[in-house]
Amino acid sequence: MNAFAGKPNAARRAVLIGGGALVFSAALPLRRGRARDLGGVPETGVLVENPANAFSPNAFVRVTPSAAGEAGEIVMVMPNVEMGQGIYTQSVVLIAEELDVDPVNILLEAAPPSDVYMTAALGTEATGGSTSTMSQWDPLRQAGAAAREMLKQAAATRWGCSVDLLKTENGKVLNTKTGQSLFYGEVASEAALLTPPKDVPLRPSSEWKLIGHARHRLDSRIKVEGRCEFGIDVIKPGMKVGTVSACPVMGGRVKSMDRAAALAVPGVCDVLKIDNAVCVVADNYYAAHKGLKALFVQWDEGENAHVDTALIYQQLHDGLNDPKPLVAEKHGDAPKALAGAAKTYEAIYQQPLLAHSPMEPINCALHIRKDGADVWVSTQVPLRARDAVAEIAGLPKESVTLSSQYIGGGFGRRLEHEYVAQAAMFAKQVPYPLKIVWSREEDIQLDRYRPAYVDRVRAGLDEKGDMTSIVFDLVGPAVCARWAPAGMTKEGFDPDLAVAIAPPETPYYYKNFQENYIRRETPGVVTAWWRGVGGTRGLFVIESFMDELALLKNVDPLEWRRRLISHEHPRARGVLDLVAEKSGWGKPLPPGHGRGVCLQFVFGSYMATVATVNLEDPLNIKVVSVDSAVDCGEIVNPDQVIAQIEGGVIFGLGTALFDEITLKNGRVQESNFSTWRIIRMNEAPPVRVHLVQSHEKPGGIGECGTAAIAPAIANAIAAATGRRLRTLPLMKALHSSEGEN
Repeated sequence: MNAFAGKPNAARRAVLIGGGALVFSAALPLRRGRARDLGGVPETGVLVENPANAFSPNAFVRVTPSAAGEAGEIVMVMPNVEMGQGIYTQSVVLIAEELDVDPVNILLEAAPPSDVYMTAALGTEATGGSTSTMSQWDPLRQAGAAAREMLKQAAATRWGCSVDLLKTENGKVLNTKTGQSLFYGEVASEAALLTPPKDVPLRPSSEWKLIGHARHRLDSRIKVEGRCEFGIDVIKPGMKVGTVSACPVMGGRVKSMDRAAALAVPGVCDVLKIDNAVCVVADNYYAAHKGLKALFVQWDEGENAHVDTALIYQQLHDGLNDPKPLVAEKHGDAPKALAGAAKTYEAIYQQPLLAHSPMEPINCALHIRKDGADVWVSTQVPLRARDAVAEIAGLPKESVTLSSQYIGGGFGRRLEHEYVAQAAMFAKQVPYPLKIVWSREEDIQLDRYRPAYVDRVRAGLDEKGDMTSIVFDLVGPAVCARWAPAGMTKEGFDPDLAVAIAPPETPYYYKNFQENYIRRETPGVVTAWWRGVGGTRGLFVIESFMDELALLKNVDPLEWRRRLISHEHPRARGVLDLVAEKSGWGKPLPPGHGRGVCLQFVFGSYMATVATVNLEDPLNIKVVSVDSAVDCGEIVNPDQVIAQIEGGVIFGLGTALFDEITLKNGRVQESNFSTWRIIRMNEAPPVRVHLVQSHEKPGGIGECGTAAIAPAIANAIAAATGRRLRTLPLMKALHSSEGEN
């Protein structure tokens, strides 16, 4: 599939380069913000906004024409959205490296909803799965290189000289013979008329000035100063604010409500209703929230009112007894080898439903009219969000304009768009712009959750205790079947479930391997992707089990992993050796302390993590330190890699230690940060990240830390106490015999 298929708008004098890599346009942007000079330091990170017909959407770069001696503007259309991962710096650096521009002088624009900006790995225009840098590594550099060569050719034509005499530097074309120079904007119009070059060579790493060098994020200042516009910040003329309550039991409906009581609250102007939810609209959020309390909604809870946590786990464990599981993947004959093994070893692991709990609660602003609609929203899936609004409003897709905002935390939650559809159902009932904001309670209790899973692992061992076969029995939902059904195998397996445990997405070699899948959808909730996706589930299982086998054989867990690493994954051995050195692996620890290791190959990156824990109080887990060695291929910005691992570890600590979504009578019991624990500052350990210099293509990094931390801590607990906890969250398991060997 050509993700950049499409035709440029010739009427706008737009020229498409490299299959969608670049557009030069004579149209000037209409801005929602622009770069300003603040004491000699350009303001960066503010998004600009342009009319839908100002440029072809098959573009990453636009240079606007300028008068003689003026620089003009360079705008980069961002194919991915910024949700804290730093992609609005990473992507700019990739373009700027080839285009010879200081990244601070590039204006940013969020890509419009379009198949042109499809992320091939996700099958739609989406930001997720740690795919952003991986998917844009070549296209963005090619865009910058093609633009550079067109600008040089345009200048060469104007000066009547050979292009070989020209070079580019800091937004200018320079004549090395005469000393003449032209800003890019001065030759943008001529460049737009040239035939696009093909196969422009990219600069070798030895010439890189930006890639691989640490730099501050381009959006840091506006975020620190509170001037960055997130979805929840959107304000438009005449806009009202609504807050919603949906039936707390999935599948339920509105039975009754006291509309008059809500309308009596000062500031409340409307009460809106759809089948399963209500919305109170007011002049501000406080009044809307107060009006919603007064509404006193009664619900017809429907058939899921009987669902509770015990039922969910019982169905998952019962799945292990299914006589005909789907054989999802196999190598050799693992069942036969298992049956003939000198000894077998088995373990069962359980993982809970998890909420996303992004700091920015769910929100969406819309203005739906007869002739079209405007949408302002923080979303990871702008195309799906746009299409949902068009369908609900009964409008052509082309008449719906969606503006992607900065996202205050996605973690997979904003890969969903049901909240946009809900907001559209309310907004089409009123003539004014309407901003919907969910309360924190609504955000947690009506989330789409990371699935709960039960895994059984069985290993066949020879007389020496070495592994001859391994069989995984995996029970749980298939998120891919709902979110991206085309991604399911023809047999009905969700390939995300194989991440971290099955070749080739594991660093380990298995002589005989089989993965069995028993699909069990979770009643009473919708399950969805969560930060780390399959890696979070798979790593807890395989890395806990590897530790158990090492201890069974009385071999150092880190040495055991070294022995099992496939010859196809030498980089895995590199990160394992590095983290051993940096963490002090093997050195004595005080009584009650222990170290645990996790080795992974997920999202195209290799990482080894060692967690050190203190269990001098046997009922309290204190994580003393975390060391991670990372080989993610070429590094665009070392600071951002370190920040992403640190943030991922901290994010994963709360869920590994404390968190679980539970249901009673069909209702989620957790409601706010008082019952959904975020790791506290005094609980956060130092996280030391050690980077490997590599010239392989970049891997993903935003989710690696989250996936690693639970197994590393569980293994450290076993080292410190001898107790093997196989159930998450770990603090709950520590206080009971549940999930213990």
